Amino acid sequence: MSPDTIVLARTVHTLDATTDATTAGATAVAVADGLITAVGTAADARRWRGPGTELIDLGDAVLVPGLVDGHSHPALGLELTTGTDLSAVRDLDGLRAALASAERLDGWVLAWNLDHNAFGDRPVHRSAVEDVLGPDTPAFIRLYDGHSALATGPALRAAGVTGPRTFAQRATVVCDPDGTPTGHLIEHAAMDLVTAVMPSLPLDQRRDALHALLLRMAGGGLAGAHVMDAGGDILDLVRAIEDTRHLPLRLRIAPWCMPGTDADGLRELAALQAESGRNWLVGGVKLFVDGTVEGGSAWLEHPDCHGEGTAALWLDPAEYTDVVRQLDAYGVRTATHAIGDAGVRHVLDTVAALPGRGRGRHRIEHIETLGDEQARRFAELGVPASMQPTHSAYTRADHTDAWSTRLGTERADRAWICRTLRDTGATLALGSDWPIAHHDPRGVLAYARLRRHAGTDTTPVNPLQALTPLMALEGYTTHAARAAGESDRTGRIAPGLRADLTAFALDPLTADPDAFAGTAVPLTMSNGVVTNRGGS
Repeated sequence: MSPDTIVLARTVHTLDATTDATTAGATAVAVADGLITAVGTAADARRWRGPGTELIDLGDAVLVPGLVDGHSHPALGLELTTGTDLSAVRDLDGLRAALASAERLDGWVLAWNLDHNAFGDRPVHRSAVEDVLGPDTPAFIRLYDGHSALATGPALRAAGVTGPRTFAQRATVVCDPDGTPTGHLIEHAAMDLVTAVMPSLPLDQRRDALHALLLRMAGGGLAGAHVMDAGGDILDLVRAIEDTRHLPLRLRIAPWCMPGTDADGLRELAALQAESGRNWLVGGVKLFVDGTVEGGSAWLEHPDCHGEGTAALWLDPAEYTDVVRQLDAYGVRTATHAIGDAGVRHVLDTVAALPGRGRGRHRIEHIETLGDEQARRFAELGVPASMQPTHSAYTRADHTDAWSTRLGTERADRAWICRTLRDTGATLALGSDWPIAHHDPRGVLAYARLRRHAGTDTTPVNPLQALTPLMALEGYTTHAARAAGESDRTGRIAPGLRADLTAFALDPLTADPDAFAGTAVPLTMSNGVVTNRGGS
């Protein structure tokens, strides 16, 4: 049978150790029924081609396995990015000006991506902004970490929040000494009090918005994503897209399991693993063992400078361990958010106690600060690390930022230890955590090598943790596949594997990273379907 599609390029980096000897100098890839059927040269392609074969000649472009974002929130991110983008705000004057001119949605001011550093030495408090919004305007402002927000008085009143609350997880409605809420809400359970009464868009509009977002992601070279979304109606959204069109990215969705989930809830999560569509599936469960450094909710071996960061998100960490044990018994893969060094250690201890050490089913997300001793355990236990290099852009090399100030110099010096983990033999999947950072993989690949944003003169953050070009590319391909247990299906260009392909005008293994961040993406293919042709 002749292939559906043949892709020609100047260079094909297969990243396939088993066939590299036979595919050295490869310039052609054949695809049929969503699978790669052959890898060879242009001369081979002439023999493969049939009367119905589409030939895509990319000229001097370089073809690599389809890039997969190892940690993304495309559906949840649509909710998190509703309203005014505050990423350019640097201080309180800028925040107040942005909110004063912000558009309203059903009378609310919604905003997102606010850097904690904008408050300087002041606490996050609604009094800093309420006078520019007026006494009757509810506002909900998400901070960039995604784990905290600022709600104004009218928003708190709409949600019936008049004082502190008790939660099944370690979350906080921050209050003044007299018990009046400051508006600072830390962790999801606290934020959910207000988001439950906020305006939202109907499903059909969110379906179309999700499809448009995934097309933009494909335009940057993404063929797939490991989706760490909260559940809700994400499955309804992807089903609705596939009712009428192709899902632009292969989505591997991991619904959340939060503290308080009982045995019935765990059985439901296990049953969800059977759900799938043409270009998506439910594959794993997302857990949280802690929160964020800036919010004081990361679980640290030693308190931060405010005396915070001493506890897990789970009121009893042993319950987290038991939940992972039960999910492991069901054969369910897990991905655990662990930012602080104590949180990472606890997850590693949990995996070490599993029968067969979980057989590589359990991974850790973020890992923002960690010492060498715990870093070595990833390879020893077969635990994949999933990291987002561009998150370190919220810090400064001189440690004057909020994240570094909380941790102190010693812990800030071991921030985002990507190279240490790779050098110890660990699997390292890379991603963006969109919308916490931009989803464009070109920027992440460049940042992983530079430890700063491409095209800037910012001082690199911990430059000794920079990855080689090959390590960075593997983080989006072979190592992303390993982290998902999909090495036998994707992550390389080889016959029999899923036809996920990405083409760049510049070679990611040899191009200057500052230049590569802006290179063209002439082709993206996901599951055998071209999802981007001549993208940005």
